[in-house]
Amino acid sequence: MEWARSSFFSGGTSLLPPLPATTPTPTPSSNSKFKSCKPRPLRSSLSPDPWSLSDGLDKPKPRSKNPKNPLSDDNARRIIKAKARYLSALRRNQGPRVQTPRWIRRSPEQMVQYLHDDRNGHLHGRHVVAAIKTVRALAEKREGEYDMRMVMSGFVGKLSFREMCVVLKEQKGWRQVRDFFAWMKLQFCYRPSVIVYTIVLRAYGQVGKINLAEQTFLELLEAGCEPDEVACGTLLCTYARWGRHKAMLSFYSAVEERGVVPSVAVFNFMLSSLQKKSLHQNVVELWRKMVGKRVAPNGFTYTVVISSLIKEGCGDEALQTFYEMKKAGFLPEEVTYSLLINLCTKNGSWDEAIGLYEDMRSLKIIPSNYTRASLLTLCYRKGDYSKALALFSEMGRHKVAPDEVIYGLLVRIYGKLGLYEDAENTFKEIEHLGLLTNEKTYLAMAQVHLSSGNADKALNVIKLMKSKEIWYSRYAYIVLLQCHVRRRDLGSAEGAFLALSKTGLPDVGSLSDMLNLYINLDQTEKAKEFTLRIREDLVECGEELFKTIIRFYCKNGMISEAEQFAREIGGVGSFADNKFVQTFYRIIHGEYKGQEKYEKNIAVPDLLDSMALGLMLTLYLADSRSRNMEYILKLLLETADGLSIASRLIGYFVREGDISKAEALNSHLIRLGCRAEDEAIASLISWYAKGEKLDKAEAIFLKEDSPLSGKLVSKCMVDAYAKSGRPEDAYSLYRKATEKGHDLGPVTISIIVNALTTSRKHKEAEDIVRKSLQESSELDTVVFNTFIKAMLEAGKLNFAERIYEQMLSIGVAPSIRTFNTMISVYGRGGKLNKAAEMFGTAHCLALPLDEKAYMNLIGFYCKAGERQEASLLFAKMKEEGIKPGKVR
Repeated sequence: MEWARSSFFSGGTSLLPPLPATTPTPTPSSNSKFKSCKPRPLRSSLSPDPWSLSDGLDKPKPRSKNPKNPLSDDNARRIIKAKARYLSALRRNQGPRVQTPRWIRRSPEQMVQYLHDDRNGHLHGRHVVAAIKTVRALAEKREGEYDMRMVMSGFVGKLSFREMCVVLKEQKGWRQVRDFFAWMKLQFCYRPSVIVYTIVLRAYGQVGKINLAEQTFLELLEAGCEPDEVACGTLLCTYARWGRHKAMLSFYSAVEERGVVPSVAVFNFMLSSLQKKSLHQNVVELWRKMVGKRVAPNGFTYTVVISSLIKEGCGDEALQTFYEMKKAGFLPEEVTYSLLINLCTKNGSWDEAIGLYEDMRSLKIIPSNYTRASLLTLCYRKGDYSKALALFSEMGRHKVAPDEVIYGLLVRIYGKLGLYEDAENTFKEIEHLGLLTNEKTYLAMAQVHLSSGNADKALNVIKLMKSKEIWYSRYAYIVLLQCHVRRRDLGSAEGAFLALSKTGLPDVGSLSDMLNLYINLDQTEKAKEFTLRIREDLVECGEELFKTIIRFYCKNGMISEAEQFAREIGGVGSFADNKFVQTFYRIIHGEYKGQEKYEKNIAVPDLLDSMALGLMLTLYLADSRSRNMEYILKLLLETADGLSIASRLIGYFVREGDISKAEALNSHLIRLGCRAEDEAIASLISWYAKGEKLDKAEAIFLKEDSPLSGKLVSKCMVDAYAKSGRPEDAYSLYRKATEKGHDLGPVTISIIVNALTTSRKHKEAEDIVRKSLQESSELDTVVFNTFIKAMLEAGKLNFAERIYEQMLSIGVAPSIRTFNTMISVYGRGGKLNKAAEMFGTAHCLALPLDEKAYMNLIGFYCKAGERQEASLLFAKMKEEGIKPGKVR
């Protein structure tokens, strides 16, 4: 950049005073008459200015009402108007590209000269046209095959400076511009001017001759010309056009120091060029300088700047600029709305995005599919699925064809709504339309299948994607791993995890999935090795992964591993405010420093997480250091839901079959003066009852029996007594529970009545039946069957009939067992007609009559001597395909 050596860029005042304005003297032509044959009109050899972006700044000057030099000859005015009409007709007849002279205000002397000139309505005189053609013809010759001085020898002294500038401007090739400019400087009428240098700069800039343009600009400075905003703007646009952004910004800094302010068109060209190369920071900086210099932007400026502000992360400034654009009266383009809506989508600004969309629609701007996809994405994230479906319906009304992205979002929305069939149909429609090309669409459908619990279908979708030769991305391997984990396919899951590891460190979710799979399949050694690998690889552990690893350590009694892992993670800054992690870290860190820490500095329970304390209880229950366990249990009981968590732990240990830990924890609770919740006590009683350890069940029941005991504990103990052959104790406990107002429920009542009936305690069973029929309103078919059978065994046939009638009156549907029992009731009472009626009713209700129902009624017919009826019924039983002899 040779121009940088010039004193022009060192600041200061102008090198030379501005040249006085001179008026070019018209050159008379040899022929003063109009001629019928006019030369062919010339087309401009140069394209419009590179920084001119059709911004509407070139407005015609208004016609002056009071001209400074009014025409003295009215006939001249008539001639001018007639000439204008003639040229207008000529322009209409010869097409839109016909060039017409630019009419300017002339003095009477200039008008006379114009009439005697040989232009005949053309833009330039004949000699100028001839010079232009002569120089243009040199483009057919190679470098060095001509001498410009010899070529232009016939035009020496015939061209004025202004006409030479016209010839220079009309050249198409940069070599012709260079050579003609060199000849032009040898003429007597030539004088250094910023105008002529600007023409040369523009010609070099259009073909990318940066070095020649810089040399020309340096020559301009050495000639003593002061560059104006047009010359500086021309070189700036040259740099911008050819991507010389460092040179452009450096040159602009020099221009800025000289106080030259480029036009808005030049700024637009610079901003657009910087944006095309994603230099958004430079765009923002240049925009701020432009605003600081009070250069009025136009619509194109706002469009470019808003885009760069968004991509640079200046969202608030982008919105502010957008509102300034609307206030200035410029109509934003669809792409501007689209970028702003997408920005609001990423920021979660729901109201702002909807407002922009409605504003765009009010201006009758048709949104693109990208804009609609951004809005659908926002609706999906916000959970406003009705709005999303409304937008999709609006596309249908306007006959806008959705693309694959929009269809993919619709699949996800259907999946979130649980409309799995609609999601699958939409996916098939995408495939049918031939739009199924993107990996994200396949994976969206696979995730919908995973959400519905159908891992096999999800795997089939991924296999379909592979058959289309779509390469697996990292996210595809993650979804593939989830499919194999759901299917509990350990080998395939390990293969998918290995493939995922080759793309980089696995994400926290995949690590959690793989570890959970090992744990669920009881692969303890593999799980232990996997957790060790996670810690060695220094994987950034999330809270969920930390919980999974800690649960594994606690469940398997791996105290040292749990303590070491908690120390490693607890000191990480990202977990400084995590209550769950810090609970482990503080307690284990305190234990590491000494036991006296427990007595002197008790941690504040509000700062501790109850779930973490529960896991620590699980960990230390396997250890003999009961002091640690009791300390943690005390901390847990001081939290709001501590007792509930301890009780759930007892139930968990019982379900896992680890009864020793459940007993130990319950004992510690009793020692601390606390009572476990009913669910925990009931689980212990049920466990003892199944193991035929009724003495332990009774002991814990008596120990826990209090006014606080609920019906759940009583029900479990009643079941334990009934199943252990102690119906008297069950009946006694039933009476105590009902006196407390507990409704033990139909299942427990059925168990007691069955146990009393089996032990021939018919009076006690009848008492329970009568009381239940009077007080309980939640009786079902099973309970009524039990009551009817108990009264049948007790010989209370009339009472059994009344129970059946009450059953029908309250709308409880009888079962086949009910009809079998009632056949026995009526048969024993000698009411064979009613017994047969029961059999017929069961048959009419399409209940599956078994051999027992047939043989029951056949037996009563035989006892009553109705052999023919018995024989017919037996024949009917065989017709139904029921083989006799199975019921004894």
